[in-house]
Amino acid sequence: MKSSNLRQRYLRILSFFAGVILRFIYWEVFLRFFRLKKLIRRTRPERMRREAVRFRGLAIQMGGVMIKVGQFLSSRLDVLPQEVTDELANLQDEVPAEDFEDIRALAESELHAPLDELFDSFDPEPLAAASLGQVHRAHLKPAQSVPGKQPGGMGTKESDDVTEMHQVVVKIQRPHIASIVDVDLSALRRVGRWLMRYRPIHEHADVPALLTEFSDVLMEEIDYVKEAENARIFYQNFEGDPDVNVPRVIDRFSTLRVLTLEDVYAIKISDYEKITAAGIKRSDVADKLLDTYLKQIFEDGFVHADPHPGNLFVTPMPVEDGQPVKWQLTFVDFGMVARVPDSLRDNLRDLVIAVGTRDANRVVRSYQELEMLLPGADLKAIEQAEAAVFDRFWGLSMSEIRSIKPEEIAQFAHQYRDLMLSMPFQVPQNLLYLARTVAILSGMCSGLDPNFNLWKTLAPYARKLVEEETTGGLDYWLDEMGELLLALLALPKQTGRVLEQVEAGGIAVQIPQVSRDMRGLIRSVDRLTAGVVFAAALISGIMSVNAGNALMGQGLLSAAGLVFLWILFGNRDR
Repeated sequence: MKSSNLRQRYLRILSFFAGVILRFIYWEVFLRFFRLKKLIRRTRPERMRREAVRFRGLAIQMGGVMIKVGQFLSSRLDVLPQEVTDELANLQDEVPAEDFEDIRALAESELHAPLDELFDSFDPEPLAAASLGQVHRAHLKPAQSVPGKQPGGMGTKESDDVTEMHQVVVKIQRPHIASIVDVDLSALRRVGRWLMRYRPIHEHADVPALLTEFSDVLMEEIDYVKEAENARIFYQNFEGDPDVNVPRVIDRFSTLRVLTLEDVYAIKISDYEKITAAGIKRSDVADKLLDTYLKQIFEDGFVHADPHPGNLFVTPMPVEDGQPVKWQLTFVDFGMVARVPDSLRDNLRDLVIAVGTRDANRVVRSYQELEMLLPGADLKAIEQAEAAVFDRFWGLSMSEIRSIKPEEIAQFAHQYRDLMLSMPFQVPQNLLYLARTVAILSGMCSGLDPNFNLWKTLAPYARKLVEEETTGGLDYWLDEMGELLLALLALPKQTGRVLEQVEAGGIAVQIPQVSRDMRGLIRSVDRLTAGVVFAAALISGIMSVNAGNALMGQGLLSAAGLVFLWILFGNRDR
């Protein structure tokens, strides 16, 4: 690509974002001096939508990194208005294809042979056109075919030679994409420096660091050797699961810019009518999708980080008449993955356990360990808000949450307005793509099943993690005992503070809230009392074993274990 074209591309990106920033300054800063807040608020949704329309047009026309930026923004339901995310949601399906002759030339250059010599057939119409490359269906020549898969299974090693697999897909990089990515990222870095001059952004986000992370991921995405390695790792991680399908890499037809894989395309996960017509329960697909991601995050530490509908399929399996319908969840496109280090995985496990057991205090501690809270965040206020969320929203399905009256949401926001205005949360750099993945995943699950209930899957998984955690031996039990005793010692002081506030009129009492708080207090007292019993039984048991009285010691330790299980699970729904 000519350097003059690249320069024009660079300037076009800068001019687009300069226009967005100037329009923002005019409406959100300049007009405020004229006390036009009502006008600003009333016109904001339509203005946001128009900006998203402009960006979508730019992204479709320019391709490259702009498409990736749009896809990323479409998933940020936590920080962007619905008008923006809805407008950008379809970007992955709107990318125009490259001219086939350009694609053919690049593929033949990489594979060092004409396509007609390598394949029996090669479809010039792309199966999918993405921002960085496009996918074409092809058939290998009989002499080039590779061993296939056992019917209904995950697959066999190539040496097994069970059946011959001819049908493949060939992913070919767009011409000049490396130069385009370099120019786009350079322009975005300059825009990032502009944004950091705006104080609210500067205080809550490190835009240059986010762009660095974004750049690293993109450079991996245009390295098809790396993507092939990711596909192999993912295949190995799910090799024992017959309900998950992962394509195999055809090494002899794969290079830095061409990747050939087994053709596993099936029913798009967003094609709800076809899924239902195949006799497959959409709720089962949603549950399996979440379950596979819990495994990826908490067991494998290796996550497919681009779960949009073009990369996930439902594959019906052949069954005999009268047998239950069988299907597989199929993954493709492993260019974007997230690796979860052991330390991060441990902190995330703590967060899942805290949410699954409705422990607001542990949730806040997990936020701290994950560096999700800004310095100076009001930890007590966050804990109170988390407890209120558990009280009100725990166990509700997505449809039930959506049916909550706006007045109730407004009342909740008013109650915690100071906390919400301070915006104490941030997304750390090492969680950026994992957070994006979870946001997209949540939308996909609720799309598959409007009654999707996150707690139904999360709570049992959290209890499974608790069971694993409690196998940690004596150190774990002593840590838990220490926390319970500290909480017990702090209770009189905390109670005294509450009574002082009541006497001084510092607490406004609402009858419905009092009943909920009383139930919470009773639960807390019950747990602390049980904690004292647990601690006494545990210490006495250890002392008895050390003194040589094994029978009594084992009995006391068993009793301590039963009491601790009751603390964890026994009085949760009272």
